[in-house]
Amino acid sequence: MSARDRIGNGPWYNATGELIAANLDQLHLNPNIVKRTAIDENGNRVNGRGDKPNRHDILTGSKDDGTAYFPWEKGDHTCGNWTSNDKGSASVGHHDRHGGGNTSWTAAHASRGCSQKALAGSGGAGLLYCFAAD
Repeated sequence: MSARDRIGNGPWYNATGELIAANLDQLHLNPNIVKRTAIDENGNRVNGRGDKPNRHDILTGSKDDGTAYFPWEKGDHTCGNWTSNDKGSASVGHHDRHGGGNTSWTAAHASRGCSQKALAGSGGAGLLYCFAAD
C-alpha cells in the first residue's frame, strides 16, 4: 500500500496548527509545505537549503504523487524496504521545496546511500514526515 493510501484524506496541519493541505489533491499538487511551515514535531524549524548543515532531504520512498514505486521500476527507492543502513538508496523529498531545480516534497532525488553519513552527504539526516489523523 502506498503512503498516499495510508495517511487519510486530510486536512493536515503542522505542529503549530498551520494548515498544510485540506485534501489529498492539494497535498500532492500545491501544499503549504515550505521551509517556514515544514517544522518538526515540536514546532522547531528544520534546517533547509542555505543552512548549515542542510537537512532538507526527507526520506519518503515515494513517487511525486505519494504512490509507491512498482517492483519493475529500476533502483532501490526504500533502502532495502527500510532495512539497510549501508547499501541501497531511498527516494527523498525536499521539505523546503528548494534545491537542484526540483520542488518536490516527496520525490526530489535519490539519496547517495542508506548510511547516516551518506544521508548527511546528500543534504539529509534520516528524517521523515509524520502524518497523524484526528
